[in-house]
Amino acid sequence: MSVKITPLADRVVIEPAPAEEKTAGGIIIPDTAKEKPQRGTVVAAGPGKKDEPTTVKPGDVVLYGKYAGTEISIDGKDYLIMRESDLYAII
Repeated sequence: MSVKITPLADRVVIEPAPAEEKTAGGIIIPDTAKEKPQRGTVVAAGPGKKDEPTTVKPGDVVLYGKYAGTEISIDGKDYLIMRESDLYAII
């Protein structure tokens, strides 16, 4: 998947995973009650800082904080842009 954006320094562009539609027990969750996903796929990563190269690469599935990043829209799709330090783990 190619995005027409190149993040600067240690920033990464994330495509959030879709919000859960059902609970484990099969209960359908309405849009107003859905939580923001905390997992997504890296679609673009900056080169990093001078002494700290970026460790994630496009295609990595990552975990991030509930309120991390800034929401952006590119070609009608929603993404998050955040610093690599806002990421918790690669899964």
